[in-house]
Amino acid sequence: MLHVTSTIAIDESALEERFIRAPGPGGQNVNKVASAVQLRFDAAGSPSLPEPIRNRLLRLAGRRLGNDGFITIEAHRFRTRERNREDARLRLAALIRQAAHQPKPRKKTRPTRASKERRLDTKHKRGNTKRLRSSVSRDD
Repeated sequence: MLHVTSTIAIDESALEERFIRAPGPGGQNVNKVASAVQLRFDAAGSPSLPEPIRNRLLRLAGRRLGNDGFITIEAHRFRTRERNREDARLRLAALIRQAAHQPKPRKKTRPTRASKERRLDTKHKRGNTKRLRSSVSRDD
């Protein structure tokens, strides 16, 4: 079980792991050892996520979300499989935790009269400064 919050836990069977070769420098070892992890999670069809959290998760996933509804996380920061595996799971849990946080709805507000007057006063001052900077006419 991958425990995300006190109410959300994801079953191990819902996670698919593939070990791949890590990109980048590393010498001979990187060419023969598959230490990077590709973690896939079916976000669109997961029964362990409530509907509003699932919708926010799909929106937050961005380019990690495929057309099939799976979120794919690649981890190749560390040299060992175990640490990359743990890193991928932590990143998935953090993404789901972020989706579980419901944003506070924005209340529409209008600018006050004083703030409008300050804005217009600043615009007039700026316009006067620019007008004074302009070149003097040749008639003088």
